Amino acid sequence: MRHAQGPLLSIDVGARESRVESIDAAREAFVGGRGLGTRLAYERIPFDADPFGAENRLVFTAGPLQTATTSFAGRLSCTGLSPLTDGLLSSNAGGFLSDNFVATGYSAVEIAGASDDPLAVHVRDDGVTFESVPELAGEPVSAVSSWVRERHGLDESHVACVGPAGENRVRFAAIMTSDHRAFARGGLGAVLGSKGVRVLTFDGDATPGPNLDAAASEVARAVHRDAAETDHVMKSQGTPSLTAFANEADALPTRYFSEQSFEGADALSGDAVAEKKQGRGTCSRCAFACKLPTADEATGIETEGPEFETLMAFGSNAGVDDLPAVMEANDRCDELGLDTISCGDVVSAYLAAEDAFGDADLVHDLIERIAHREGVGDLLAEGIARCHDDLGVPDWTMKGMEFAAHDGRALAGQALAFATSNRGADHLYGGMYVYEYPLVDREDALPADTLDGKAAALVDSENHNAALDSAIACRFSRGTLTDERLQTLLDASPDELDALGARIVDLERGFNNRRGRDRRDDEALPYGVDGLDAALDAYYERRGWRADGTVSEERCGRLVGG
Repeated sequence: MRHAQGPLLSIDVGARESRVESIDAAREAFVGGRGLGTRLAYERIPFDADPFGAENRLVFTAGPLQTATTSFAGRLSCTGLSPLTDGLLSSNAGGFLSDNFVATGYSAVEIAGASDDPLAVHVRDDGVTFESVPELAGEPVSAVSSWVRERHGLDESHVACVGPAGENRVRFAAIMTSDHRAFARGGLGAVLGSKGVRVLTFDGDATPGPNLDAAASEVARAVHRDAAETDHVMKSQGTPSLTAFANEADALPTRYFSEQSFEGADALSGDAVAEKKQGRGTCSRCAFACKLPTADEATGIETEGPEFETLMAFGSNAGVDDLPAVMEANDRCDELGLDTISCGDVVSAYLAAEDAFGDADLVHDLIERIAHREGVGDLLAEGIARCHDDLGVPDWTMKGMEFAAHDGRALAGQALAFATSNRGADHLYGGMYVYEYPLVDREDALPADTLDGKAAALVDSENHNAALDSAIACRFSRGTLTDERLQTLLDASPDELDALGARIVDLERGFNNRRGRDRRDDEALPYGVDGLDAALDAYYERRGWRADGTVSEERCGRLVGG
């Protein structure tokens, strides 16, 4: 298979040292992105590590498509031990960072150790430099980007940073790049903050060639051409186009999950967001351009988005039907470095406890308090799984992670996907909702009200998504980057791509098993689903796992070559 190019750069920020290591075997077996990050993290992070300890590591990884001139490939992956879920987790971000990352000549950059002082780490193709930055303490994301521009002449596309939330170890803090793009879910920003690193910059001239043969080059051009020419609702409305789908299917969490549809959904719809749109935004080299720079003239708020999941978390789930108010919540999260899904759900939990649904001013105040761990914000910064008892509300998390939209009470396959996901309640890990609304052709659709036959479909979907995350290719490429095209681009057969995805899921599961996770965690949905036990049995059998949801250490050892 075609894979990412370049060695691993390992940086110890405590010792202010770096070294270059060959990882040829890992790249060949795991391609890049999430696969390569998982492979390296499994070997290099101790199974008993503290997520906030110096022994935890963050591994940034590129894929083999990041140097190709094609659409949907402008993404970078980051893997580490999550302080929110206490398990191994990968997150990827769009924007323009991937170009500058691969220009350093590395396929992977690892951040290890911990610095006692606020630190900037500058990675170039000719070396690594460390810079003490006490002046960045407490600064928001845009101020960090401005500092990098003024001090080093690099714009925000060279920057990966944390805001006050990461600095203060909020368990769902994000790593931000290009100011509005995020390695969002699972709190990897808190890990970077715990290491004392406020900002990473990437720059260089060592970009390797795309290493594509003639057939792959033609496919890359075809994907790029189709992305530019295809008329798609995502180009005009982005992910907010899903609001109507979810609401009509009773799959839109509302008022802290107490309801499944929202009477104010029209105000949060794709049409409503499109009215605030100010041009089109994109990621590196992508002609699809689905991002939505938005502005509200009355309030003066300007931001990017909000995406559908943010509209759920700060809109319907908070009982807020004021789009500019949700835009402001989105922008504050970007500035402070917070995952909008977890933050919105946590805020909604507090609103439920205080019977304060719809109070947008309180929502905005709570975001600030969470990021700075002030007052009740210190409690909420721990996430719902750790604070729900104090609030007196149900625990709407899975494996410690707050739920995304696409409610599993209406979409049975998505409920199973939330249950089995190694990341927790994340909608992109298994992504069964796309088949159940459906967002795919009718012949590929699945009934939403049953788990019959869903285990096999979920395994296939998880494996496909893991392979896509290793490429790294955007999920919005569905329909353009077909299975056949992906196979040509990666020089892989269908069986090889499926096996790649399975290896990644196995290693993630095996790592989390070593930390005490098993079937009991998969069964802990906050609602009942008919046939869940039988579906889990079928899922484990399909994966070749034990009946208790675990993978043997010997099997994982073989996967990493041990």
